Amino acid sequence: MLFMPKGIIIPVVTPITQDGKFNEPVYRELLEHFVTNGVHGVFPFGTTGEFYAFDNAFYRNVLEVTKDAVGGRMDIYAGANHITTRGAIEIAQIAQEVGVEALSVLTPMFVSQTQAEVEQYYREIADSTDLPIIIYNNKPKTNVTVEPATVARLAKIKNIVAAKDSTGDMTNTEEYIRLTRDNPEFKVLMGRDTLIYAALCYGAVGAITSCGNVAPRLAVDIYEHFMAGNAQEALEAQFKLSMLRIATNMGTFPVVLKEALEMIGFPVGKCVAPIQPLNEAQREKLSEVLTTLGLVDAGR
Repeated sequence: MLFMPKGIIIPVVTPITQDGKFNEPVYRELLEHFVTNGVHGVFPFGTTGEFYAFDNAFYRNVLEVTKDAVGGRMDIYAGANHITTRGAIEIAQIAQEVGVEALSVLTPMFVSQTQAEVEQYYREIADSTDLPIIIYNNKPKTNVTVEPATVARLAKIKNIVAAKDSTGDMTNTEEYIRLTRDNPEFKVLMGRDTLIYAALCYGAVGAITSCGNVAPRLAVDIYEHFMAGNAQEALEAQFKLSMLRIATNMGTFPVVLKEALEMIGFPVGKCVAPIQPLNEAQREKLSEVLTTLGLVDAGR
């Protein structure tokens, strides 16, 4: 049986030192924190990981560190994102050489493709690797979508095993699930943190949740309570996580997540320029949210 994604997967931030280098000790500490909190998978170089800011040598190094630090305790989903098919394939080959479990492949950005071009993009990448592939639709960031009918066609390719929907459009997610529900080898993951509970109700198998960087146990609680049949507990956990997700709108993504991690004790550093830090008023509001969620002490 092919690899099947499930559970709570965290698109991990990329910790950076003051001089712009990879902060490996903090990264390892963060991954260990995820394991301790029951996270099922980790996703280096997603949107949250600022994939656009690093070259292939940096990418390989972080993947190798991830594999060593995880030690088989979580699945590793490597981002293979590029504006060209050729570039995405180069990244996919690095991930395959390192030996991760799966690839998450974002649509190209900037170039406004037709659905035929989007479909061909995924077909060529799937042909280039033996790794399972998750289609990643983040239309709000890329201005490119993968329509449900396109996903349904791509789902028939053996190593395209899932789609992650970060559009925030629940109808789109529902259509992904409806149109592929007779294909047991294809799954759907939610990519919008405010909609994890709703997606699970429709039949999604889990979520890739950026706010899980800051509140991994809360994200895991949504999934585990739901799977155990404790709907009310799952919904309450969702309401709490949604507070944090909505707070990320205060700054350019993912600055709020990085600053929140700093507040709770993980010195992950700043976002890559041109993204700027929060101002004091925004930082105070973020601290209030973290306090409400019990992630920092009220007196901090």
